Amino acid sequence: MKLKTALIQMNSGISIAENMEQATKLIEQAAAQGAQLAITPENTCHLRSAPKDKLEAAPLEEAHPMISHFAGLAKKLNIWLIAGSICVRVSDTHMANRCYAFSNEGKTVGTYDKIHLFDVDLPNGERFRESDTVAAGNKPVVVQTPWGGIGLTICYDVRFPKLYRALAKAGADILIVPAAFAALTGRAHWEVLLRARAIENGCFVLAAGQTGVHENGRLTHGHSLVVNPWGQVVADGGEDIGIVLHEIDLTEVQTARHAIPALKHEKEIAF
Repeated sequence: MKLKTALIQMNSGISIAENMEQATKLIEQAAAQGAQLAITPENTCHLRSAPKDKLEAAPLEEAHPMISHFAGLAKKLNIWLIAGSICVRVSDTHMANRCYAFSNEGKTVGTYDKIHLFDVDLPNGERFRESDTVAAGNKPVVVQTPWGGIGLTICYDVRFPKLYRALAKAGADILIVPAAFAALTGRAHWEVLLRARAIENGCFVLAAGQTGVHENGRLTHGHSLVVNPWGQVVADGGEDIGIVLHEIDLTEVQTARHAIPALKHEKEIAF
């Protein structure tokens, strides 16, 4: 079974309305070129350098304009649409970094809250404390689609292989990694981590990224990638805003898993 996918590579700014317009134009272009599934990056809604500013601008889920808009867009264009992440306020002090999956009927068929939060001090002096304003999720999610199961993850999750193994064992043939990967770590780790997750689990990995310069000079890596179950990069979005169209053949999943049945051979290890 074949599936024409579109990774939406964006440069989100501080305005939800402007980011929604940017994403909509790219999704419409993808649908016009035959995409059946479109995926947007992490922080599709808005990207702020100060976490408190991002929290203050995050609407409650029921009031978030992007959620209803994307549901309607999926139905209008007759595509499946995964909003890589939209930030929704869940309390006075925290928001959820939440992935939304919409069917071509405009229904929300799954949501996933980012489990692993980005609390790091990078060698170039950049410091991130996502947990200060984001409430971590605790449940892995596989969405059932006409093409098979899709495992939902977000950005920093990619460094934690157990999550991806759990998704593959739960029926995921496709793993998505929407991201706003920092340029520094992106150059060093982005591709190798995505290829590793694909190889380990015999899955396609679809990774839609933010790109370019954001508020206060923050840089994101771009290079939205499609990786096949053998670990080969078959499409790369480079560093420009745009769409990455690629048709995947889901029979490659079973071919890879038959050749190297690591999912069946895994042993529980304890010290």
